Amino acid sequence: MMQQPHGQHRFPQPGPQVRPYQQPGYPGGPPRPGGYGPGPQMGPGGPRMMSHGGMPPHPYAARDKTKDIGSMRPGMSPGMHPPPHGMQTPHGMDRKRPPDPRGTPQQMKQAKKKKKVADKILPQRVRDLVPESQAYMDLLAFERKLDATIMRKRLDIQEALKRPMKQKRKLRIFISNTFYPAKSEGEDGDETVASWELRVEGRLLEDAASAKLNDSSKMKRKFSSFFKSLVIELDKELYGPDNHLVEWHRTPTTQETDGFQVKRPGDQNVKCTVLLMLDYQPPQFKLDSRLARILGVHTQTRSVIINALWQYIKTHRLQDHHEREYINCDKYLEQIFECKRMKFAEIPGKLHGLLMPPDPIVINHVITVEGPDARKTACYDIDVEVDDTLKQQMNSFLLSTASQHEIGSLDSKIHETVETINQLKTNREFFLSFAKNPQEFINNWLISQSRDLKTMTDVVGNPEEERRADYYYQPWSQEAVCRYFYSKVQQRRMELEQALGIRNS
Repeated sequence: MMQQPHGQHRFPQPGPQVRPYQQPGYPGGPPRPGGYGPGPQMGPGGPRMMSHGGMPPHPYAARDKTKDIGSMRPGMSPGMHPPPHGMQTPHGMDRKRPPDPRGTPQQMKQAKKKKKVADKILPQRVRDLVPESQAYMDLLAFERKLDATIMRKRLDIQEALKRPMKQKRKLRIFISNTFYPAKSEGEDGDETVASWELRVEGRLLEDAASAKLNDSSKMKRKFSSFFKSLVIELDKELYGPDNHLVEWHRTPTTQETDGFQVKRPGDQNVKCTVLLMLDYQPPQFKLDSRLARILGVHTQTRSVIINALWQYIKTHRLQDHHEREYINCDKYLEQIFECKRMKFAEIPGKLHGLLMPPDPIVINHVITVEGPDARKTACYDIDVEVDDTLKQQMNSFLLSTASQHEIGSLDSKIHETVETINQLKTNREFFLSFAKNPQEFINNWLISQSRDLKTMTDVVGNPEEERRADYYYQPWSQEAVCRYFYSKVQQRRMELEQALGIRNS
């Protein structure tokens, strides 16, 4: 088989490969310029196209050359690339363009947004031309480190917010009593008996650090919100077994208040006991004294108690070496849980009976009705747990989007600036190449544009070469004609065999 020019196949490859041969009765002459279309009629006048049916003509056999030539601008040779971006495309250029593999403009815009990190980097040539641009690259490297640090801190904050964040604060409780002496019958005819009024109030003490963090306009927490219940026990001998208790218990519909007030008749000092049950969030429990002694925990949440028990088991190696789900109790745990061996899954159930409500805060106070001052006040400080103010700042930091919008707008400006720099770099190289050797530059540019045109369109081959008659006098044309007639003879033979086979049957 003869080699085709430039390694391109200019004819189809049906059937097995055969060597060229000269058929009897096949007149000599040059091959037709129309490719391998309908059967040619060779004669003295040269090859010409026939109008009967057959294989489709060559893509450029029946094309009107004047159409493409007329669509080009003056001075534009055939096969030249269309005008650069920004210039009008000549009308009549009917080259088909395949669909853009990058997708629709919207998809291209989304893909462009995803390449933001690479778009910020300046090309090496720009950095060589402008040494000061190294400072910009150093800023980019620092920005990447800063972004990584901020992202790591955000993850740390998210993990910290999942755990309860509490801090201990001082709650100052003011217990005051006011004595109202008896009044004799006056002009209005009313007579009053001696009485006293007891008030229980309180507020959180602000330290220097919390005062800076708290907003002055923020609503203060009510006094009753710190407690689950409050009981005031008066002297039973003075007020009897049915009237000596004053109780308040929290309910789902309870309205928070800034204090409690009790008023009773009496003109002598009264001993009272104030019982305050703190409202722990999450709930806390008092541990059995025996278990509290070995764990070192008195009142804590359930999770902290179970964790302390697990630490005790690991420290004393009480986990069974063969059956890891079992615990071998030592003499102390055996007395507390009343078993020598238990499963891990049984710990919460056995621990439930050892957890009790925490002890209330007990304040012993004396309501005094003697002395020159009618109002007397006593102060008591207790420790309470409140939400850490840092938690609110963490939440606001995670939910804040103002800085993100500002960073996004600055990133967009950086991308536009770098894109402009890249465009200016391309223009500079273009003009420098043209100024160095204009003739060679124009020739290379035309070759490049022609190659790009072939890539962008669905046209196969080289129209500039195929429009010349010399193209079809090359050695491969003889073999192409022979292959065409061989395939037609085989096709006709198969049709005759099928027809004869039908008639014989």
